[in-house]
Amino acid sequence: MFAVCMCARFQSAPKESHFNVAKRILKYLQGTKEVGLWYPGNILISLTGYSDSDFVGCKIDWKSTSGTCHLLGSSLISWQFKKQACVALSTAEVEYIAA
Repeated sequence: MFAVCMCARFQSAPKESHFNVAKRILKYLQGTKEVGLWYPGNILISLTGYSDSDFVGCKIDWKSTSGTCHLLGSSLISWQFKKQACVALSTAEVEYIAA
């Protein structure tokens, strides 16, 4: 998923190297068709979400980062990591911006 997101950043002006990476991703996906998540039918499954923020996560531009993940039962089904658009001055402000 990380490689696909990195490729998506360059979809408006792709280069030859981006095309080669996209072909490599497709080859990987072709070899993993049988891989997937398995959920037994007799167990009650709950959806759980977690969120966290990091004050000044990037030392270059001083922007904070926030992230979330979602679990279905004990299996991770989605996650997100995002650099915030503005610079926060405190951890409370970081949590407010992330919410």
